[in-house]
Amino acid sequence: MPSSMVNSIPHPHHPPYQSKPFKLACPNQTSPSLSSNLCRTTTIASPPSPAPSPYNDPLITSSSPSCPSYFRWIHEDLKPWASTGITRDMVERAQPMAAFRLLVIGGRLYVEQYHRVFQTRDLFTLWGFVQLANRFPGRLPDLDLMFNCEDPPTVKNSPSPPPLFRYCKDDTTVDILFPDWAEINIKPWKELSEEMKDANKRVKWKKRRPYAYWKGNEGVSRHRQDLMRCNPSHGHDWNARVHNQDWESEIKNGFKESNLAEQCTYRYKIFVEGRSWSVSEKYTLACDSPNLFVTTHFYDFMTRSLMPGQHFWPINENTICRSIKFAVDWGNKNQDKAQKIGKKGSGFILEEVSMDYVYQYMLHLLTEYAKLLRYKPSLPEKATELCMESMACDQGGKVREFLMESMVSWASNTEPCTLPPPYGAEELEELRSKKNAAIKEVEKWEKEAWDKGH
Repeated sequence: MPSSMVNSIPHPHHPPYQSKPFKLACPNQTSPSLSSNLCRTTTIASPPSPAPSPYNDPLITSSSPSCPSYFRWIHEDLKPWASTGITRDMVERAQPMAAFRLLVIGGRLYVEQYHRVFQTRDLFTLWGFVQLANRFPGRLPDLDLMFNCEDPPTVKNSPSPPPLFRYCKDDTTVDILFPDWAEINIKPWKELSEEMKDANKRVKWKKRRPYAYWKGNEGVSRHRQDLMRCNPSHGHDWNARVHNQDWESEIKNGFKESNLAEQCTYRYKIFVEGRSWSVSEKYTLACDSPNLFVTTHFYDFMTRSLMPGQHFWPINENTICRSIKFAVDWGNKNQDKAQKIGKKGSGFILEEVSMDYVYQYMLHLLTEYAKLLRYKPSLPEKATELCMESMACDQGGKVREFLMESMVSWASNTEPCTLPPPYGAEELEELRSKKNAAIKEVEKWEKEAWDKGH
């Protein structure tokens, strides 16, 4: 990675590592009565009094490094309620769309679950909240929120919209973006990111197969079905090697063919959306390979800071195969430039979206959200308390294994990074113009190459 790029990446302010203060204390089988009161054995520090936004606090600013640029989107995500605040009625209007309601009261976490969701999304998302509370004990303010764990965003922009947290949205929706948590045999991000770094060292970019690789479920979107046509056929090679992911077969075979760290063997990786955004985005970026992004319509909490031509190569959704062929041909002829794109993408995802930063993003988002509440949260009748023991003690197998691997083992004893100020209207317009210009430039190159060859 060029030294200028390394210097431009702010690094988390790591607390010193200590012996593990957080340990799972499950009741034994001879004491089942303990299970109903597991969380009460944990002492929680009282949350601090509400403070002004960190970017206006000179004491914090002087001692904490600035957060990565994607943190600035927190302000944009909360903007629909900036002038009105958030009332209890607004929150409860989001209930029909929510999988669960999460509350923090006096430093303790509570959940009211409405329905189960796909695979283990709700479990691991709630686990993330618990780990956040352990990572920053006493720092979570009282709050009350609704969370949807499905893919497609649902809250349309309108006067006084209901605040609803989820993993992605598009330009027509105002869902509040929250980091996703792993599922389906995907290891916790901290461990997996280290494995990806090791995989990148094992197979250098120039030694990788000179094609674009993708593997996933083709049945969830038209663009993925279009992508499957880009495999070599009838003597024509589009420079793509794409494979359908049969999840039922993978489950039966113990996910032996789904090791993400073992897929960094191609020079190029393809990202294509599914029903909406896809969690695979951060895994494809981590391979040191230029990412070929088929036109994206959805975004998660961190991808709005990605720049076409710098972090990834844009692929036209209307000419997928042709665009992939041109991208690979261009990269193989301009290897230094292609490697720079791959390194910039992986540097972003592995350094600026480390778990340290993910927890800090969650903390800043929830702190800013809580400032907008115009009421004091109170406990719903059917809410139950959340803690590590209440969530993990009854789990087994891979679920228990991944919960333990992602468990916070120490509390931070330093301030989080400093939340940057909101984007101004001119800055946002400049960002959009810059992205559009970069995409149009690539499309121009592609058209010229296609016209010349035909």
